Amino acid sequence: MRGLLFLLSLLLFSGQVFAYDLVLPREKKSTVSSNYAFFVGKAKNTEVITINDEKVFVASNGAFAHSVKLKDGENRIVVKSNFSTQVYKFTRKKSCVSAKPVFVPFEAKKYKVKKDNTPLRSTPIDYGMNRISHLFKDTVLILDGSQGDFYRVKLSKNKTAWIMKSAVEEFDCDCFVPQFVTMNSETFKNASLHIIEFTGKLPYTIDETDDEIIFKVYNPFQSEDSVYTLNIKKPEKYSYKTELCDGKYSFKINHLPEQWTVVIDPGHGGSEKGAIGCLGDKEKDINLQIAFELKEILTQKGINAVMTRECDANVSLDDRVKLAHDNCANIFVSIHLNSIPDIKMDVHKNRGTSVYYYNPNSKELAKSVQNSVTAITGTRRDGVRTASFAVIRPTDYVGILVETAYMTNPLDSVLYKSESFAKNTAQGIADGILHFVN
Repeated sequence: MRGLLFLLSLLLFSGQVFAYDLVLPREKKSTVSSNYAFFVGKAKNTEVITINDEKVFVASNGAFAHSVKLKDGENRIVVKSNFSTQVYKFTRKKSCVSAKPVFVPFEAKKYKVKKDNTPLRSTPIDYGMNRISHLFKDTVLILDGSQGDFYRVKLSKNKTAWIMKSAVEEFDCDCFVPQFVTMNSETFKNASLHIIEFTGKLPYTIDETDDEIIFKVYNPFQSEDSVYTLNIKKPEKYSYKTELCDGKYSFKINHLPEQWTVVIDPGHGGSEKGAIGCLGDKEKDINLQIAFELKEILTQKGINAVMTRECDANVSLDDRVKLAHDNCANIFVSIHLNSIPDIKMDVHKNRGTSVYYYNPNSKELAKSVQNSVTAITGTRRDGVRTASFAVIRPTDYVGILVETAYMTNPLDSVLYKSESFAKNTAQGIADGILHFVN
């Protein structure tokens, strides 16, 4: 009997030694390039946790998260509770600043684009909000210099752009002198179609003001002064699509129809888990729960709702966009939960609902959805922002990406772990969509 009691006490003690459970970091020794080490996990009710002698906030459900600033070289971080002590070692690689590539001018040459949907950018950087159009295969460009991995594109006397070197090849046809042929416009019940014909494929840009969409085609006569400009009055709720065939640019503006389709995109899935929460929850699972609730709400209101995935499956970004196009989506909503980036964590600031959009036609929907979700769920308003996410870049639907809450914030974990969160969030998104449409 005495031996049994000793064994039970030993088991109880060993259970308490590692009473808190760390989801992050996964390794006790690691080499990183980040500025902060991030600790995420769950504590027992009776535990007081400190990290490098700084007391850590623990939410009512035991969730906690804490960041530690790293210096170059080795960093020793001690995680303590009243039951145990664990030591983590991070070796931060010294950051090296690369020299900015130098611009090298050269005599203007003609190149052509290798494939469709090639980004034309406002700066020589391969990311961010700098896409000004997506060029078609065999579009002929005038290039006059290089910088790093980019060529500079001569659009007009006062306007240049940038394109990846790997996206173009030299074009030797000196006889290529495209010219403007004709322009026609038609107006329909829920759309307007503008067809501009040239004798060759040329670069274009699309700009928007409060009242107009401005469509420009450059170099019609292979001249820096030749720009064809089409100003189109902007509808209140719209999407648009640009196509090019045999020198004919078709620029179609669609008004939101009476019967419309919403594509619901539960982020991640399959091997892509997304963010991992303080309690070990996977973002992909919560995204899917919200998506199912949203589909049910919209369907009950007579709205055609389609999901990009209905199970725990891998779906590529291209396939998500293709499904939206195949279903003639008018509105696209991508559902996610956020994670805290490489910054010092503030448990009261780095939390809440944020909504992202790329094209100006989606800004009002983003604002409407954030207002309604935060009102119903009680999450903090974390902002409406622009971002270059692949699923919301297409212009032929109104697209937003909703970060409903922060997986790695202890306070938000109390909300998203509640039984009502998925349904309330879905109701908020649905209300935001209906407010935008109506």
